[in-house]
Amino acid sequence: MRAHTTPIHDTTPKHRRGRRRRVVPLLGLILAATAAVSACSGSAPADTLDASAPIPTEIPEGTKLVIADQQEAVQTALAASGELDRLPFEFEFANFIGGPAILEAFRAEAADVAIVGDTPPIHAQVSGEDVPIILSRQLSQDTNWWVTSPNSSITTIEDLRGQRIAYAEGTAQQPVVLRTLELAGSTVDDVEFVRLQSAEVSDALAANQVDAAPLGEPRLTRYLNDWEAEGASVIDPATIDGTISQGLSYIYARRGAIEDAGKAAALRAYLAAYIRAQHWINENQDEWIEAYYVESQGVSAEDGRRILDSIGPMSFPRLDDALVARHQEIIDVLDRAGELPVSVRAEDGFDRRFDEVIEETVAEVGATHERQE
Repeated sequence: MRAHTTPIHDTTPKHRRGRRRRVVPLLGLILAATAAVSACSGSAPADTLDASAPIPTEIPEGTKLVIADQQEAVQTALAASGELDRLPFEFEFANFIGGPAILEAFRAEAADVAIVGDTPPIHAQVSGEDVPIILSRQLSQDTNWWVTSPNSSITTIEDLRGQRIAYAEGTAQQPVVLRTLELAGSTVDDVEFVRLQSAEVSDALAANQVDAAPLGEPRLTRYLNDWEAEGASVIDPATIDGTISQGLSYIYARRGAIEDAGKAAALRAYLAAYIRAQHWINENQDEWIEAYYVESQGVSAEDGRRILDSIGPMSFPRLDDALVARHQEIIDVLDRAGELPVSVRAEDGFDRRFDEVIEETVAEVGATHERQE
C-alpha cells in the first residue's frame, strides 16, 4: 500500500499497525486533548520533576507518550529496527506536516515529543512556548536543494533576485532561504516571498505559481520525478559557494511532559530507542530503503538509495556548548533578516539533562557524536 502523510488521516499501512500503536488524526487529537485538559483541571497533579533533578529511569505503569511524526519516518524506523515493540511505555503516533502544526499540538497538550528541523524550536521560543531540545541528529549538510518551477530560467542563486520564492515559515526551509540570499549578495527586499504550508510548496512550483523553493527528501525526488521532464530543475549545489544548511534536526518536548516524572522517564527511554533505531538505519540501509522509501513513501529503491547517500550517515551531537553555538548561528541568521519579532537565546532552548542518555546510547551502539561524510 502506498502511504501519503496527511495531517488529518491515519496513513499507516495496515500491515505495520501494531497492538499498542495508534496513529491519531491531528485535528481530532488536538480537540480531544483540549477538552481533556479542561475536564481534568481540578484533578491531582502527576509527580512533578524539579528542573534541577536528574531525569529518572523508572517508568510508572500506564505512562504514555504521544509522539509527533512527519512522513512516518519515526514510526517506520522504530518498527523496522525492532525498537517499537520494546518501548517500555504506552504510545500513540500523530502524523503532522511541518513544525508549526506540531507547535499547535504542543500548545493543546496533544503531543509530547517530536522530531523537527532546526528552526521550529526557535519559533517555539519566540512564541513563548517552553519546548526544549532534548536530542540532536546530524545529517549531511546537503539536506535541502533548490529547485525551480517548470517555466523558470533560474540556474544560479544569483538568479533568485526578483523572483517568487516559496518556503514554509517556521520550518528548516526558512534559514536555508535566508542563508542563500546572503551568499548571493541579496536581501529579503530583493525577492518576493510566498509563505506556504510545507505540503503546498511542490504544488505551487508545479503550477508555476512560484519560481523556486528549497525542498528536502523525499519531496524533492517526488517533485523531480513528476516535473523534471516539463522543465523543473535543481540549482547545482556545487555552484553555491557556502553552506546553506547545517544538517541538524532536533527532538524537542513540551515542558509539561518533562516536568511529569513518569513521562520524563519515558522520554529518556524513547531517546535511547530513537538513537538505536537511527543507527540501525546506518547499518541496514537496504532494509531501510525498502521499508521506508519504497513501502511508505512510494519512491523507487534506486531513488531511495540516492536519497540515503545524499543525507549521509546519522550521528548524534552532545547537548554541549558547541551545539548551542551552532543553534545560536541559526537564530542569528533569522534575526539578521528581521524574521524574529523578539530576541531569544539558544542556551534557553535546551534541556541538557538528557545529554546523559545520548552519551550512554551512542557508546552502547557504537554510533558517533561527530558528523560523518
